[in-house]
Amino acid sequence: MENKNKLAFGKQNYLLMLIGIGILILGFTVMALDNDPFGFGSLGLTVGPLIVLSGFIVQFFAILRKPKSDQ
Repeated sequence: MENKNKLAFGKQNYLLMLIGIGILILGFTVMALDNDPFGFGSLGLTVGPLIVLSGFIVQFFAILRKPKSDQ
């Protein structure tokens, strides 16, 4: 009989999603720390967006990763 209460993702998927959300928050915080007007400094234009992009890549990987079967 199949378990109907099984979650869509595994424990590792949810852990990776939380890590990705943390990276996204870090990236937006770094962009907000830029002191140049309108965020045109190096933090607002390069460092922050690269961190945010890496956070989205982690999220994408977490969603597409196939959970291991628990037997």
